[in-house]
Amino acid sequence: MREIVVFSGSAHRALAADICQHLGVPLSTVEMTRFSNDCLQAQLQANCRGRAVYLVQPLVPPTQEHLMELLLMVDAARGASAESITAVIPYYAYARSDKKDASRLSIGGRLVADLLVTAGVDRVITMTLHAPQVHAFFSVPVDHLTALGVLADHFRGQDLTDAVVVSPDFGNAKTATQFARLLGLPVAAGSKKRLADDRVVIDAIVGDVHGRRAIVLDDEIATGGSIVELLDRLREQGCEQAAVACTHGLFVGKAIERLRDHPMITEVVMTDTVPPPVNRPDDWPQLTVRSVGGLLAEAVARIHAGESVSSLFDGVDPTLGPPQPRLFD
Repeated sequence: MREIVVFSGSAHRALAADICQHLGVPLSTVEMTRFSNDCLQAQLQANCRGRAVYLVQPLVPPTQEHLMELLLMVDAARGASAESITAVIPYYAYARSDKKDASRLSIGGRLVADLLVTAGVDRVITMTLHAPQVHAFFSVPVDHLTALGVLADHFRGQDLTDAVVVSPDFGNAKTATQFARLLGLPVAAGSKKRLADDRVVIDAIVGDVHGRRAIVLDDEIATGGSIVELLDRLREQGCEQAAVACTHGLFVGKAIERLRDHPMITEVVMTDTVPPPVNRPDDWPQLTVRSVGGLLAEAVARIHAGESVSSLFDGVDPTLGPPQPRLFD
């Protein structure tokens, strides 16, 4: 079997090291040089010839910088005669740009997919795309993983009496319903209208939340505006406290202050698809970071061995799990 080589850009080396630890392989070095004209150059410091190369790089801020690093690493691996090149992108930021809903609007999700494929990517591994259909923008195989099982494991050890899973909007309601099924809980959703990138209005809650403890589930939290707006509506409906869970906890701008100081929030749970927003636990005691390094490593190992990746999610999310047999007349 061909050898695995794993490299990481500067976006999240800690996650890459965790993946390598689970795989039992070293994290190979990348020398990234910035010239006086601000151009970047990537040099891979391990032999790639005839090997399966995996490049770990979530597209976190500064997003364009990290995207360029990834493209340069892909180009370097292709030039070094790698047998295959897999981009491991736990957080694909441009998934938010998935459609043309105004005149003369760019579709960044498709453009970035085209850039990666043109650079030489043979496969992409990603997690919890904001718009699941974005994986169809790629003309190479995409393994779309989910962190629902990881997040559900966090809450299974708690007393969930009178708890309810709440989605901030109807677009995420299907995922929230699956999460609620894993925990054996009812589900509710907010009716959200986005006014701007950091401004939303939630005018109603669909579902019974009165006297219940909410578990708010979102795929990504950036500024925290949607969460705070949702909590205001939940309080009006008689909900007194809430836990917040997400896969991608970016927490930019005033998000940390908004969530850390909110009287209704008892805890915030995120995964490490992106670097944690605080360096010390006592900076945000309500925050828990759950690792997805083992899950990503298992996906890499199965791909390398030619085994099923979808079976990882059998019983977790049927949309990502293996197809079920059907009976025909």
